[in-house]
Amino acid sequence: MLELAKELSGNAYPGRGIVIGRSANGKYAVTAYFIMGRSSNSRNRVFVTEGEGIRTEAFDPSKLEDPSLIIYAPVRVLGNDTIVTNGDQTDTIYDGMKAGQTFEQSLRCREFEPDGPNYTPRISGVMHVENGEYDYAMSILKSNDGAPSCCNRYTFTYDKPIAGQGHFIHTYMHDGNPLPSFCGEPKKVAISDDMDEFTQMVWENLNEENKVSLFVRFIDIATGEYRTKIINKNA
Repeated sequence: MLELAKELSGNAYPGRGIVIGRSANGKYAVTAYFIMGRSSNSRNRVFVTEGEGIRTEAFDPSKLEDPSLIIYAPVRVLGNDTIVTNGDQTDTIYDGMKAGQTFEQSLRCREFEPDGPNYTPRISGVMHVENGEYDYAMSILKSNDGAPSCCNRYTFTYDKPIAGQGHFIHTYMHDGNPLPSFCGEPKKVAISDDMDEFTQMVWENLNEENKVSLFVRFIDIATGEYRTKIINKNA
């Protein structure tokens, strides 16, 4: 099991990242989602609350150059399911699951982002909390080693997650031109009990120049009640 702090501090540009797991005391379903940016357009963003979820907004609307791929709802809630993604596929999953599809089925109509030569992976997760039970799944849709003619689809499911463990996926292995897509299974990382401590740990270990915003949610598995923290560099 890896230390999330080291995974973050040792990578200047993981891009966008999703962590999902269970707190060390077993009480909470935990998720974190962060965004980073290298361009002024990507950095000109904040997270704002929308319903039970969040969305991205331009911090300075007058400087917004291109809203595609950067303005979307990363988090939405459908009944007992919390959906977390790095793009507008949040809406695709929400609509698909509402219509009776599974998490995996709902993503069949989507691919990686059309931002060649990077072809940024679409990373997604869904947490299901109901009647004191908890499970989650994660997905990555990526080009075939940079070849846009083929979309590789991976789904990972975690039944009855173990206390203190979580999984971390991010869009890029590290900085570069083009940016190399994440590869392998989601990384197994330790999850603590303290929401404030966990939030600060993630935020403080993201690259200072590139980090933009962070969302963290702790869901009480017994009651379904949740607490949310948002940190925006542009505050």
